[in-house]
Amino acid sequence: MRRTPVVAGLAAVSLLLAACGSDKNESSTPSSTPAPTTADSSAPVETTAGGSTDETSAPSTDATETGSTEAAGGAGGDVSVFTWWAAGSEKDGLDALVKVFGTEFPNDKFVNLAVAGGAGSNAKAKLASDLANNNPPDSFQGHAGAELSDYIKNGQIQPVDDVITELGGSATFPQDLLDRLTVDGHVYSIPSNIHRANVVWANPKVIKAAGIDPTVVPADIKAWIADLEKVKASGIETPLTIGGTWTQVQLLENVLLADLGAEGYSGLFDGKTDWASEGVTTAIADFATLLTYTNAAADGDDWPAAIDAVADGTAAYNVMGDWAVAEFNSKDKKDGVDYTYFPTPGTDGVFDFLADSFTLPVGAKNEGGAKDWLRTIGSAEGQKAFNLAKGSIPARSDAVAADYPAYQQTAIASWTKDTIVSSIAHGAAVNLAWGSDISSAVSKFYAGKDQATLQADLVTAAQNNAG
Repeated sequence: MRRTPVVAGLAAVSLLLAACGSDKNESSTPSSTPAPTTADSSAPVETTAGGSTDETSAPSTDATETGSTEAAGGAGGDVSVFTWWAAGSEKDGLDALVKVFGTEFPNDKFVNLAVAGGAGSNAKAKLASDLANNNPPDSFQGHAGAELSDYIKNGQIQPVDDVITELGGSATFPQDLLDRLTVDGHVYSIPSNIHRANVVWANPKVIKAAGIDPTVVPADIKAWIADLEKVKASGIETPLTIGGTWTQVQLLENVLLADLGAEGYSGLFDGKTDWASEGVTTAIADFATLLTYTNAAADGDDWPAAIDAVADGTAAYNVMGDWAVAEFNSKDKKDGVDYTYFPTPGTDGVFDFLADSFTLPVGAKNEGGAKDWLRTIGSAEGQKAFNLAKGSIPARSDAVAADYPAYQQTAIASWTKDTIVSSIAHGAAVNLAWGSDISSAVSKFYAGKDQATLQADLVTAAQNNAG
């Protein structure tokens, strides 16, 4: 299997990998009725989705070494869990996890601390405040990879090696995935899933009406732009949809990946590719051209509306992570009939990776309950229930691909064989500060459309944060 090393943000503190690399076949049977959380119903809730390599290998463990140490029924008491999964497929996935958690650990009471809005940015701001004030939740969601490096560096989360060992170590999770979860010999989070960020979702009827064969994937960004022009000429006002800033960052990372290739893209995070290079200049120009085919977007616009426009035929394409499949399903749209999907043109054979994961904060009030939650996150039952609801694929290597719907089967196949790179927009490739600087640069560009300024801002962001 091909793997492209990516050193994100703080190279020494790399966690997951950019995009992901690992061999897996996963699956399970759909869970239909997500259980309601025992959470305070007034807690805000939201939707969204989102490393770097480390030379140290994670602990390798045989299945025979995985004796469970949790108390029967769980540690007991409230277990407060902080996420940005408050609506749509994300909440469905969380509800499915909570149902499994309640079955596995009936002594524990799940307390939902979800914060809605801003594609996770609101949640991260609230979390930063709580951690700074020594008021951590028992566990919180983060994007595996460089995004967690700041929490590790600041001593705000602790290793979960014992939980990984209980779950089976490398007998359960592919060793190269564990390597990407490891910092200085320790694992700091339990992954709940694997997502792919370089996917174009398309309406085949709209494309065909524009004289384009929906079964033929454009070879590169330039060929895709030619198709967008055909769609525009056919009378579709918005060939390509976008949402707020984070969706534009994801679109930009896809263009960078397509134009630079996997190695060149990964080099942006370890210094081997200069952000001032001609290749980045070309990618920014292509990004600017793509935006001429999009709707007008405000920073607070989230991703479901952009997908819904593709679903209802008012748009042809959207670039989004594979959580989008759950949105199509919620509209009763049929795979291959009402929507189709393909790797972003120019990125076939590359898997732009991100993963949601859960941590054990330093000072958690119910550490035993938090570990029970982490056991559920990493369990076969928990990953099955969650990923079937969310559209992602399990991080475990013991699932059965045939148990999953068609899209997830393609993602599982790609995850096992493609070159893996890390997502910028979803915290796998860059730390929080670097990601924030990139978002600010893209937001400024969207308002002013100055390509030279965007590139200069991206250069400055790398100079200030890579290291």
